[in-house]
Amino acid sequence: MKIYLAGKLGTESEKERLLKIDLLCKSIGLDTFLPHRDVGICRGIDDVERVFHGDIIEGFNECDLVIASLDGLNVGSGTAWELGYAYAKGIPSIGLKIDEPVEEAIEYLSAIVIGSMPIVRSLEELKNKIIEILNLKV
Repeated sequence: MKIYLAGKLGTESEKERLLKIDLLCKSIGLDTFLPHRDVGICRGIDDVERVFHGDIIEGFNECDLVIASLDGLNVGSGTAWELGYAYAKGIPSIGLKIDEPVEEAIEYLSAIVIGSMPIVRSLEELKNKIIEILNLKV
Protein backbone atom coordinates (compact mmCIF):
# COMPACT_ATOMS: atom_id res chain seq x y z
CA MET A 1 0.00 0.00 0.00
CA LYS A 2 1.18 3.49 -0.86
CA ILE A 3 0.81 6.50 1.43
CA TYR A 4 1.16 10.08 0.15
CA LEU A 5 2.65 12.37 2.81
CA ALA A 6 1.61 16.02 2.57
CA GLY A 7 2.77 18.99 4.58
CA LYS A 8 4.65 22.25 4.60
CA LEU A 9 8.39 22.24 3.95
CA GLY A 10 9.40 25.73 5.05
CA THR A 11 11.29 24.79 8.19
CA GLU A 12 13.48 21.94 9.34
CA SER A 13 10.91 21.00 12.01
CA GLU A 14 8.21 20.66 9.33
CA LYS A 15 10.48 18.38 7.29
CA GLU A 16 11.40 16.37 10.41
CA ARG A 17 7.72 15.85 11.23
CA LEU A 18 7.13 14.43 7.75
CA LEU A 19 10.13 12.13 8.18
CA LYS A 20 8.69 10.87 11.50
CA ILE A 21 5.40 10.11 9.73
CA ASP A 22 7.38 8.35 6.99
CA LEU A 23 9.17 6.16 9.56
CA LEU A 24 5.87 5.35 11.28
CA CYS A 25 4.32 4.23 7.98
CA LYS A 26 7.35 2.12 7.11
CA SER A 27 7.29 0.53 10.58
CA ILE A 28 3.88 -0.97 9.77
CA GLY A 29 4.92 -2.14 6.31
CA LEU A 30 3.65 0.72 4.13
CA ASP A 31 5.37 2.36 1.19
CA THR A 32 5.44 6.14 1.22
CA PHE A 33 5.62 8.94 -1.27
CA LEU A 34 7.24 12.02 0.23
CA PRO A 35 7.24 14.76 -2.44
CA HIS A 36 10.35 16.69 -1.42
CA ARG A 37 12.31 13.45 -1.05
CA ASP A 38 10.99 11.65 -4.11
CA VAL A 39 10.66 14.53 -6.58
CA GLY A 40 12.58 17.43 -5.09
CA ILE A 41 11.74 20.97 -4.11
CA CYS A 42 10.55 23.62 -6.53
CA ARG A 43 13.26 26.26 -6.57
CA GLY A 44 11.86 28.38 -9.40
CA ILE A 45 9.37 28.62 -12.25
CA ASP A 46 11.44 26.22 -14.38
CA ASP A 47 10.80 23.45 -11.81
CA VAL A 48 7.00 23.79 -11.77
CA GLU A 49 6.19 21.26 -14.50
CA ARG A 50 8.61 18.67 -13.09
CA VAL A 51 7.30 19.08 -9.55
CA PHE A 52 3.62 19.04 -10.52
CA HIS A 53 4.06 15.94 -12.66
CA GLY A 54 6.13 14.17 -10.03
CA ASP A 55 4.08 15.16 -7.00
CA ILE A 56 0.60 14.86 -8.44
CA ILE A 57 0.61 12.66 -11.54
CA GLU A 58 3.16 10.17 -10.22
CA GLY A 59 2.71 10.67 -6.47
CA PHE A 60 -1.02 10.04 -6.46
CA ASN A 61 -0.72 7.09 -8.85
CA GLU A 62 -1.99 4.02 -6.96
CA CYS A 63 -2.11 6.00 -3.72
CA ASP A 64 -4.21 4.38 -0.97
CA LEU A 65 -4.14 7.11 1.69
CA VAL A 66 -2.98 10.69 2.22
CA ILE A 67 -1.55 11.79 5.55
CA ALA A 68 -1.27 15.55 6.04
CA SER A 69 0.75 17.36 8.67
CA LEU A 70 -1.45 20.28 9.77
CA ASP A 71 0.65 22.00 12.44
CA GLY A 72 1.13 25.75 12.32
CA LEU A 73 -1.06 28.75 11.60
CA ASN A 74 -2.09 27.58 8.15
CA VAL A 75 -2.32 24.36 6.23
CA GLY A 76 -0.17 25.47 3.33
CA SER A 77 -1.51 25.96 -0.16
CA GLY A 78 0.10 22.82 -1.60
CA THR A 79 -1.15 20.66 1.25
CA ALA A 80 -4.68 22.09 0.95
CA TRP A 81 -4.65 21.40 -2.80
CA GLU A 82 -3.41 17.84 -2.28
CA LEU A 83 -6.13 17.18 0.29
CA GLY A 84 -8.82 18.51 -2.04
CA TYR A 85 -7.46 16.43 -4.91
CA ALA A 86 -7.42 13.30 -2.75
CA TYR A 87 -11.00 13.97 -1.62
CA ALA A 88 -12.15 14.44 -5.22
CA LYS A 89 -10.46 11.17 -6.23
CA GLY A 90 -12.01 9.27 -3.31
CA ILE A 91 -8.67 8.70 -1.58
CA PRO A 92 -9.06 8.79 2.21
CA SER A 93 -6.97 11.25 4.21
CA ILE A 94 -5.87 11.64 7.81
CA GLY A 95 -4.70 14.91 9.32
CA LEU A 96 -2.09 15.10 12.07
CA LYS A 97 -2.26 18.21 14.29
CA ILE A 98 0.05 17.90 17.28
CA ASP A 99 0.59 21.55 18.20
CA GLU A 100 -2.95 22.35 19.41
CA PRO A 101 -6.47 20.91 19.56
CA VAL A 102 -8.49 21.19 16.37
CA GLU A 103 -11.21 23.02 18.30
CA GLU A 104 -8.76 25.86 18.94
CA ALA A 105 -7.59 25.97 15.31
CA ILE A 106 -10.93 26.01 13.52
CA GLU A 107 -10.65 29.67 12.47
CA TYR A 108 -7.56 29.15 10.31
CA LEU A 109 -7.61 25.40 9.74
CA SER A 110 -10.99 25.66 7.97
CA ALA A 111 -14.22 23.79 8.45
CA ILE A 112 -13.69 22.31 4.99
CA VAL A 113 -10.36 20.70 5.93
CA ILE A 114 -11.65 19.57 9.32
CA GLY A 115 -14.85 18.14 7.85
CA SER A 116 -13.09 16.19 5.11
CA MET A 117 -11.06 13.77 7.25
CA PRO A 118 -10.28 12.51 10.72
CA ILE A 119 -7.62 14.56 12.49
CA VAL A 120 -5.46 12.93 15.15
CA ARG A 121 -3.27 14.48 17.88
CA SER A 122 -0.28 12.12 18.12
CA LEU A 123 1.81 9.65 16.16
CA GLU A 124 0.29 6.81 18.19
CA GLU A 125 -3.23 7.95 17.28
CA LEU A 126 -2.07 8.27 13.67
CA LYS A 127 -0.78 4.70 13.65
CA ASN A 128 -4.09 3.41 15.01
CA LYS A 129 -6.12 5.45 12.49
CA ILE A 130 -4.00 4.20 9.56
CA ILE A 131 -4.54 0.61 10.68
CA GLU A 132 -8.27 1.23 11.03
CA ILE A 133 -8.75 3.01 7.68
CA LEU A 134 -6.64 0.58 5.68
CA ASN A 135 -7.97 -2.43 7.61
CA LEU A 136 -4.43 -3.66 8.27
CA LYS A 137 -3.47 -6.74 10.22
CA VAL A 138 -0.46 -5.61 12.28
